Amino acid sequence: MTFSKEKNNLQYLFSIPVIVAALGYFVDIYDLLLFGIVRIPSLKDLGLSEVEVSTVGASILNWQMMGLLIGGILWGVLGDKKGRLSVLFGSILTYSLANIICGFVQNPDLYKIVRFVAGIGLAGELGAGITLVSESLPKHLRAIGTSLVAGIGLLGAVFAYFTVEVFAWRTAYFIGGGMGISLLLLRIGVFESGAFTAIKEQKNIQKGNFFSFFTNKNRLIRYLKCIAIGLPTWFVIGILTTFSNEFGKALNITEPIKPGLAIMWCYIGLSFGDILSGFLSHGLRSRKKAVAIMMLFTLLFAYYYLFYGINNSSHLYGACLLMGIGIGYWAMFVTIGAEQFGTNLRATAATTIPNMVRGTVVGMTALFGLLKPSWGVIYAGTSVGLICFTLGFCAILTIEETHNRDLDFLEI
Repeated sequence: MTFSKEKNNLQYLFSIPVIVAALGYFVDIYDLLLFGIVRIPSLKDLGLSEVEVSTVGASILNWQMMGLLIGGILWGVLGDKKGRLSVLFGSILTYSLANIICGFVQNPDLYKIVRFVAGIGLAGELGAGITLVSESLPKHLRAIGTSLVAGIGLLGAVFAYFTVEVFAWRTAYFIGGGMGISLLLLRIGVFESGAFTAIKEQKNIQKGNFFSFFTNKNRLIRYLKCIAIGLPTWFVIGILTTFSNEFGKALNITEPIKPGLAIMWCYIGLSFGDILSGFLSHGLRSRKKAVAIMMLFTLLFAYYYLFYGINNSSHLYGACLLMGIGIGYWAMFVTIGAEQFGTNLRATAATTIPNMVRGTVVGMTALFGLLKPSWGVIYAGTSVGLICFTLGFCAILTIEETHNRDLDFLEI
């Protein structure tokens, strides 16, 4: 892959593919977290009792996560077979229309189906965006470029929180859908990546075969390691912040803890951490060292959150912010997934890997719920965390370094 020497680094980093991918991820995160933020008011508005809000809300969230798993495979395969742009257009149209429909739902059953469809659409945005940006930038700028995409995009969580504070939940869904439809117009001027274009017409090359991850031992190990690297990120988001109200009670904090606020502070940290991770990887000239350092930072503040004796809401939200900074290697983890695999499987890898990690939240919450009655909230959370961090550290320490790797190669 060749790049024009006439462009400077800033021109590459603020090129149309990077800007559009960042804005797309902003809308993606807004819509991804919106149900979690409006879960209680929306289900109460539909006439559900407090008990039903909990059980039905968990069911709807699980349907959304299942949509993410299925969508990750669907969009990943499509991205390698038809191109990265096909996913960028198709995924945002799917979840934008689904979110507009969410603003009209009148019963939980329809709500569940529409969030499932939204989950399918939401699954494609990050992987396709990271793949396109990775293949569009010079290799020495990939870490910074992809971190900018995620850093800017993750602020969508903050925007979602304040939107719900100001507007009714139905209006918040309409705003999300409207932003997505508007973004489609910006994507008209985006060009396909040169790496994909180079192999597009080569019929002899097998593209987007998801099952090929499981037919080759070396490829399977790489794939599983990439997934394992991301586990601590969703342990923090899916357990420590989502159930922060339960941890607050277990820590004897008298003020009521708002999970939505905890998630917002976590994502503020995550946005900052994602940008930091890109520059850290660039400076250390290593993806592995950057991720390992940030994972260790996350572990230290997860320990602080659970065992240091936090006694007020401000300290708990502060811990969520710091853990968010630590898990800011999210974009780097997706970039590693994209760089580990050849052009004919790159979109499939980069799209399915983060959604596989998101899907593990179902298992994390199930284990957390299973252990809580006998072990209590703190030690149940700790047990889930130990599994996630052990697998994460083993994976990042043993996976192959991809800094400065040329991406013009194929999986055969």
